[in-house]
Amino acid sequence: MNHVPGNSVPRPHKPLPFAPVDFEPFAGGTDPARVSEAAHLAARALVNSGRESNDPEITKRLVKLADKQGLEAIAEMWAASPARSLPGALWRLYALRAATIQDPEGISVFFRAGQHKAQVANAVAGVAEPPGADEITTMADAILSGAFDGDFDVALERSAAFCRVVALGQALVANDRDSAHPEHAAALTKKAHQLVRTAEDLEGAAASWRKGELD
Repeated sequence: MNHVPGNSVPRPHKPLPFAPVDFEPFAGGTDPARVSEAAHLAARALVNSGRESNDPEITKRLVKLADKQGLEAIAEMWAASPARSLPGALWRLYALRAATIQDPEGISVFFRAGQHKAQVANAVAGVAEPPGADEITTMADAILSGAFDGDFDVALERSAAFCRVVALGQALVANDRDSAHPEHAAALTKKAHQLVRTAEDLEGAAASWRKGELD
C-alpha cells in the first residue's frame, strides 16, 4: 500500500486505502529542507486555525480535510516528517482516522479483542460501549476534532491508546490463528508491532507538546 504521488496522476477525492502501519516516506520534492519547512508551516497553520476558532463548522471541515482533498494530498505534505513533530503527529491522526473509517467493522473486531486486557488504554481511548463499527467511527472523528478544539496532547494520547488496544487485539487474534493460518497470523503480528510503535510516537509527540517543544 505504498503510494508515491506523481505529477501525472490526478489526486483522488476520497481517502486512499492507507492504514496506520503504512507510514512510508513519500517523495516530497528536490529540496528536503524547503519541503520540511513547508510541512511545518502548513501543520502550524492548520492547528492554529482550528484552535483559534470557536466555530464547530470549521472544526468539522478540518476533520474531513482528507475526505475532501484525499489522504494522498496530506501525505505529500506530512508523511515524510519526523514522527515526533507537529506535521508527523497530524499525519498519524489523519491516517488513523482514514484507516478506521475505511474498515470500522474490522477495526472494531480487534478493539473488542484487546480492550479487556488493556483496560487503562481502553479507558483513555474513550470508545463508547459496546465498541461496534459506529462507535469506532464516532471515536475517530472525536479524537481528530479534539486536536483542533480541545487539548492537542489529549487527542494524541487518546489516539495512542486506541492504537495500543487495537494492537493487542491483533496480537491476540494472531495467536489464536497461528496454527491454522500462520501467514495471516504473522502479518497481524507485524501490524501489531508497527501499531505499538505508532502509539509510542504519538505519546512522545504529546509529551513534547506539553513542554512546548512540538514543532
